[in-house]
Amino acid sequence: MPVPKKRHNKSRRDRRRANQKISAKKLQKCPKCGYLMLPHRACPKCGFYKGREVINVLKEKKKK
Repeated sequence: MPVPKKRHNKSRRDRRRANQKISAKKLQKCPKCGYLMLPHRACPKCGFYKGREVINVLKEKKKK
């Protein structure tokens, strides 16, 4: 296994690690109810996606 010949300094290491930060989730408002949700997913609050109901939320709540 290859081993580096010389030690890398701290600034070089830190410059490489500068882009490894965690970013916040990108949320958008549901057009139907205004609940914040992830894009390209059905709304967990009302069950709508692209203007039509894909999940019957009331039925799911009755199960639990």
